[in-house]
Amino acid sequence: MNLPAVLNGLLVSVVAALLWKYVRLIEHTSQLEEELALTRQSQEFSQVRIDYHGALLALQEHGTRMVCTGKMHTDRICRFDYLCYCTEAEEFVFFHSNTSVMLPNLGPRRFQPALLDLSSVEDHNTQYFNFLELPAAALKFMPKPVFVPDVTLILNRFNPDNLMHIFHDDLLPIYYTMQQYSDLDDEARLVFMEGWGEGAHFDLYRLLSSKQPLLKEQLKTFGKLMCFTKSYVGLSKMTTWYQYGFVQPQGPKANILISGNEIRQFASFLMERLNITREEGDDYIVVFKRTTNRLILNEAELLLALAQEFQMRTVTVSLEEQSFDSIIQIISGATMLVSMHGAQMITSMFLPRGAAVVELFPYAVNPEQYTPYKTLASLPGMDLQYVAWRNTMEKNTVTYPDRPWDQGGIVHLDKEEQERILASKEVPRHLCCRNPEWLFRIYQDTSVDIASFLDLLREALKKPNIKKAKVASTVHPGRVREPKCQTSVQATNEAKLSVSWQIPWNLKYLKVKEVKYEVWIQEQGENTYMPYILPHQNYTFSENIKPFTTYLVWVRCIFNKNLLGPFADVLICKT
Repeated sequence: MNLPAVLNGLLVSVVAALLWKYVRLIEHTSQLEEELALTRQSQEFSQVRIDYHGALLALQEHGTRMVCTGKMHTDRICRFDYLCYCTEAEEFVFFHSNTSVMLPNLGPRRFQPALLDLSSVEDHNTQYFNFLELPAAALKFMPKPVFVPDVTLILNRFNPDNLMHIFHDDLLPIYYTMQQYSDLDDEARLVFMEGWGEGAHFDLYRLLSSKQPLLKEQLKTFGKLMCFTKSYVGLSKMTTWYQYGFVQPQGPKANILISGNEIRQFASFLMERLNITREEGDDYIVVFKRTTNRLILNEAELLLALAQEFQMRTVTVSLEEQSFDSIIQIISGATMLVSMHGAQMITSMFLPRGAAVVELFPYAVNPEQYTPYKTLASLPGMDLQYVAWRNTMEKNTVTYPDRPWDQGGIVHLDKEEQERILASKEVPRHLCCRNPEWLFRIYQDTSVDIASFLDLLREALKKPNIKKAKVASTVHPGRVREPKCQTSVQATNEAKLSVSWQIPWNLKYLKVKEVKYEVWIQEQGENTYMPYILPHQNYTFSENIKPFTTYLVWVRCIFNKNLLGPFADVLICKT
């Protein structure tokens, strides 16, 4: 054997091994540098430290996990671990592995029409959320993910340029969605996926979390594949009270689940974040001033008339001329808020209890058809008085038919349609959002008829000391206790049914002005029942009570005419 050749072969092998180790070391170093860079990118979002290698391994081995609440897409909120978003495709991605979780596993029903609504506006086809699916093995061929270490709430803002939409559709639902989940705390981050820019009131969204909210466009600057380590997707709709007319003409929701108490708690939270305290002092009236459209043409005359009628100071506020927090500071101590119909009236939620909300409507606009602020003021626990004034004099209005269509112009319409709109005395009920007659009338300027305006206020505001109003009780009674029935037969065609019960347990701890009891009596096998409202805890019925018959009896308590308790268990009474 040639010794030099053997030594040369060994030397080559050693050098090759060293080179291979060096290349692997370089690759490992490069991988570590890449992971370090991605870790730094991830931590640009947050001070929360993240183990990048551990997060990547968890995503590769376990994939995405999803557990949702709610039965339908309209009431569903989903919690995800490692939900990812591809910024190039603008799609969310669910990565499958052997240990992935997807509850509910809807199959193709997930697309009928969507997994959930991203905003609080119900079943709007621009607000649907869904995701694409990939095997976790596909991660090998994709850009390395950037992880968002914060707990995130992913949602759509509905219209961040309009104050009514900001409060009703975004802020209130976000606030109470965060209340539902303990890890959506002040350290959680909001992620807005609708594609809008910040908008004029972005600072209001910043009040909900100590972390800067993220916009959809900003995600592109962080990487091609974003992965949220823990996220909630969707918003609670329990706080909304109004629907905007996408399917049927606008009006209050059929099933309102929020009261004024929850809205006032939210308003107090915002005031605290804005460092606003409600100051006690002299009574005064606030008039909202608009500067571009829907103007009050005789504003100075209106201010003077209010001051003289109520012997109070009058002040104006304007969104165009003042900061939002300074306006809330003023409104939070006002006795009355007067404004033309418009989004600025959502600030009435900051009024003190007992204050009055006076909404002005232009000519041909029926107040009964546009009631978001009337509905708000009328919620139990808001304790506000509401008055709507309508201009009924065509001579007191100024129209702008030559403006662009979205500012009420109608010159783009054919001559016959223009003439019909000009001759109309009331805008007919309509769907959202581009009805030309509605836009033409709502963008009118108005000269308020002072005489009819003051007459309306005198009639509607019966209590001059409205700021002293007491908080209305919204406590409901419990079940009546120990319900019993006794029967007796007087003759072959005459019988009596006696029903008695004890007061609800919580009544002995409450001061209630009026307590009554509702009794329903139904003959077994019949579809109708006889209802009675009674002031006492026992009563004997003889009218329509037949011998040798079985009756079903239900009893419940009523506080102050409208606060209903649950029915007690049904009584089965045989005569």
